[in-house]
Amino acid sequence: QVQLVESGGGLVQAGGSLRLSCAASGSIFSINAMGWYRQAPGKEREFVAAIGWRGGHSVVADSVKGRFTISRDNAKNTVLLQINSLKPEDTAVYYCTAGSTFPPKEPFANWGQGIQVTVSS
Repeated sequence: QVQLVESGGGLVQAGGSLRLSCAASGSIFSINAMGWYRQAPGKEREFVAAIGWRGGHSVVADSVKGRFTISRDNAKNTVLLQINSLKPEDTAVYYCTAGSTFPPKEPFANWGQGIQVTVSS
């Protein structure tokens, strides 16, 4: 099992920036990729971005491309999500995930508790 702890969320004004961080622990050796999903109120969870744990490949959802950047720090077992030019529609709970597939997805993924990002207009 992989344990994931997110940090960096909060309340920010539209146009601002945030950097979400997710620290992994436990069975790190089992991770092939890490990523982020988000779930807005009343909506289904949607994919945001993913990055390979050993290679340099990454992918960002078309809906946030150009504003969201995913990166990793293997030495710290951490994945980062830089969010720029925030919009009110980015308001959601952001979930970190790690798994054996790229991108990580059920049923082969572990999930963090989620962290709230709220963007005020």
